[in-house]
Amino acid sequence: MPVSIELARCAFARREWAAACDAFEMAGGLTAADHEQHAVAAYLIGADAACERAWEAAHRAALESGEPTEAARHAFWLGLCLMLRGQMAQAGGWLARAQSIIGEAGRECAASGYLLIPELLGALGGGDAAGARDLAVRVMEIARRCGDADLRAFAVLGLGQALIALGDTAGGTARLDEVMVSVTADEVRPVTSGIVYCAVILECMALLDLPRAAEWTGALSDWCEAQPDLVPFRGQCLVHRSQLQMFAGQWPDAITTAEAACRRLADPPHPALGLAYYHEGELHRLVGAFEEAEASYRLASRYGQDPVPGLALLELARGDTTAAVTTVRRALQESHSPALHAAAVDVLRAAGDVSGARRAADELTTLASGALSPVLPAMASQATGAVLIAEGDPVGGLPELRKAARTWQSLHMPYEMARTAVLLGLALAAMGDRAAAELEFDNARAVFTELGARPDLVRLDGLTAPGDASLDDAGLSEREREVLTQLASGKTNREIAAVLHISPHTVGRHVENVFTKLGVTSRAAATARAYELGIVAR
Repeated sequence: MPVSIELARCAFARREWAAACDAFEMAGGLTAADHEQHAVAAYLIGADAACERAWEAAHRAALESGEPTEAARHAFWLGLCLMLRGQMAQAGGWLARAQSIIGEAGRECAASGYLLIPELLGALGGGDAAGARDLAVRVMEIARRCGDADLRAFAVLGLGQALIALGDTAGGTARLDEVMVSVTADEVRPVTSGIVYCAVILECMALLDLPRAAEWTGALSDWCEAQPDLVPFRGQCLVHRSQLQMFAGQWPDAITTAEAACRRLADPPHPALGLAYYHEGELHRLVGAFEEAEASYRLASRYGQDPVPGLALLELARGDTTAAVTTVRRALQESHSPALHAAAVDVLRAAGDVSGARRAADELTTLASGALSPVLPAMASQATGAVLIAEGDPVGGLPELRKAARTWQSLHMPYEMARTAVLLGLALAAMGDRAAAELEFDNARAVFTELGARPDLVRLDGLTAPGDASLDDAGLSEREREVLTQLASGKTNREIAAVLHISPHTVGRHVENVFTKLGVTSRAAATARAYELGIVAR
């Protein structure tokens, strides 16, 4: 039964997007502007097919009413929506049509600026950051002359992205903040708001600027609450929302969001689908669902996303240290990402390759130098502290770990706080402060339990309970185990000799063998390793 077009328009004005979409579907006599509102409402509730039909109808209605520049603008939006869904051939066709219409019109209009946006994106994707910057400035000038707030938002966004690509991170992020102000102040239309937000979050996550990403996500969430049927998070943006939930310790929500991202990006397959599967794998790995994690990593690889370092950490968690080392060393020859170097520190340290772990930690420190976000420096401090413990310098490692712990606490990142607490416990144990070490271990255990981080709990239990089977992998004899146990309790060689009823010279020989087999060079490092191997009782 047909409904009044006024009913649809009123629902749209009230931002009742689902009701507006339904009403426009059933109404008759729609103008080009009505079809545009229908397209916007459909987009905002995630009805992509209806959105595309409405944009096409708006385009044709504008042509029929003798409004070629409006028809070109509608064709742009249809092309952009198709592009965002990964349907590049159809997108290119509609953008080419819009360009032809503008050429025939022979005058500048807002659509002239909009049609520079794909060229700007192409320049960014092709590594021509300077060209992208110049295009962004051109678009901004057209937006000013035409008085188009949405076009200006795209221009400011593009300028920020270009500046970041040119190495001006401070200037670029300032532009990102500027455009997000226009979003939260409701100065641009809802579709533009969603696109701009997702692009800003992508940039923040690439920079590991988690505080900025979380702050703008919170601000946009307030904007979304007034529109309950809105679907603001979609595509790759949905993956990054899940990452933010994971970092904040909201793991069940993060898994739900990651699964939604995989579903949404799968039909048709989007370029970010591999990233979605990789992140899903990470969440499965953290909770100990190893088979599910492996399946997700395989899907990530199938859709073009390198599953490392997650796959290497999965191999390590499963106890296959050799495979983990092989995987991470191969990856280090191809990539220099912070996440990979942080994982390499964990894997190589576990394998006893302290020099390799040191190189990875030093590279991470180099990557963190000059970073605006506190996340990278905290990652570097945590890695450096872990390596210093392995090198037998727990005293030097403590300040680095304390620094990392303060950052994780200020950023409200509980899992990283707990991982750092474990390292602090190892450092304190190596210094002989067993009481303080136990406090750190207990703090970590409480967080791991709350999060459901089962693999970390298992490992932590191994640090505080004797007799871990991993000693067999270290190749220690029974006597060498006894010597290591006594050494870890702080006894000198002469004291160990008295306890075990052997000569100090024999103890010295056993200590040398222990150092060699554990890949350490000092008693402090051997003590920390004893905790890691699980022979120090509570």
